[in-house]
Amino acid sequence: MTKDGKTLETAAAVSGMCENTARKYLCMGQLPSECRRPHTWRTRKDPFEDEWPRVEEMLKVNPGLEGTSILEYLERENSGKYCEGQVRTLQRRIKHWRATKGPAKEVFFEQKHTPGKSCQSDFTHMTDLGVTIRGELFQHLLYHFVLPYSNWESGAICFSENFESLSYGLQKALWELGGVPEEHVTDQLTAAVHKIKSREEFTESYQRLLRHYGMAGRYTNANKAHEKGDIEQRHHRLKRAVDQELMLCGSRDFESRQEYEIFLKMLFARLDSNRRERFQEETRELKPLPVGRLDDYKQMRAKVGPGSTIHVQHNVYSVHSRLRKEWVDVRLYAEHVEVWYGQRKVDEMPRLKGERKHRIEYRHIIDWLVRKPGAFENYRYREEMFPSTRFRMAYDFLRSRLNSRGTKEYLEILYLAARVTESGVEEALRTLMDAGQPISCEEIQKLVESRRAIPPITEVRIDKLDLGDYDRLLSPEEVKA
Repeated sequence: MTKDGKTLETAAAVSGMCENTARKYLCMGQLPSECRRPHTWRTRKDPFEDEWPRVEEMLKVNPGLEGTSILEYLERENSGKYCEGQVRTLQRRIKHWRATKGPAKEVFFEQKHTPGKSCQSDFTHMTDLGVTIRGELFQHLLYHFVLPYSNWESGAICFSENFESLSYGLQKALWELGGVPEEHVTDQLTAAVHKIKSREEFTESYQRLLRHYGMAGRYTNANKAHEKGDIEQRHHRLKRAVDQELMLCGSRDFESRQEYEIFLKMLFARLDSNRRERFQEETRELKPLPVGRLDDYKQMRAKVGPGSTIHVQHNVYSVHSRLRKEWVDVRLYAEHVEVWYGQRKVDEMPRLKGERKHRIEYRHIIDWLVRKPGAFENYRYREEMFPSTRFRMAYDFLRSRLNSRGTKEYLEILYLAARVTESGVEEALRTLMDAGQPISCEEIQKLVESRRAIPPITEVRIDKLDLGDYDRLLSPEEVKA
């Protein structure tokens, strides 16, 4: 009889075993799982037992060696003794060796975040999401700002990892936040916040930005993404959220950059709405904002060279020839460059991305180039003297007809475009070229001054559709039906 009053036969039937087996376990006083011995013996001989001491020495010298590489080496040393099918056996033994005798692995220590203590920021590439502006791929980055405690985040579109983009994005985030954390954490952004010769020393611009907001600066070690794990994880989750939202919209194309910025702003608002409780805890610990924002540009002095150009951050920009040999003040913003002379802004142009590039505006120098047509043929920046394909076609046409005189004629046409209207001159060029008429500055000037209606580039004419054509494709029986 069992403890609950059942017979041994009944208890065995309920347990799904025979009566003799049940009697055996009842006499032993142990459950079947308690009687099972762990499998600690090998079922076959280890094929690498003889070579293992040498393999172990190899691993001690180079712990990164892989099982496939070691097996290939052993096959070369012992032809015919080993085969590819034994690689899993070797990999399992190497894995066991690394876990019991190998070098210690890096340990990650979970951090405790304090409200209002720190903020993290970094740049992340967004081009791989496939966002387009009117069908053209929008290649851009995002300056990403995160509070580690509440995960509140903000961002700003930018195109390079420079200080101006960081300054604009950081200040934008702080004023949206309404307060200032104690410290700002970045990685080794040498071009933006650290001096090239000393990564331990911040640039003067970045130090001034930190002082303005009363924040301390801290940076993480190079190639140690886990030291700023919050921002790295938010990069991944934000890009996934943007990708999902684009899928829900059914399109990745936007009419303008402003429309895309509104899309991102609404997405950030939805993400931050789920963090209100911890965000409110954090805002109570933030320091107040200063009276105003710091300028989002880097200021420098530059002398206009003989070619009416200035060098800014390893790039070349043209300015008006009136400023040749003069000193000008340059304000370098994240996306544009301003030129100031006598405390007044005299020019503004888009900022070039990267280095060793140039932007030459023909209006700045055409008044002197038209007087020196011989300099045009070998001019270093000659390709910048063609505002559009139509102008280039006109130049090639004039050169083929008039040789060197064609260059002078083209420069006079370009001079007319600078003085009157570039679009009007381009339309006049199209009219003359489409009609097969001779091209000259005089004829173009007449067309521009007449201001007569110039036909559009393409006229589409659609004939009236006869629906009876479809009935003729059918048989008489189908028409009656």
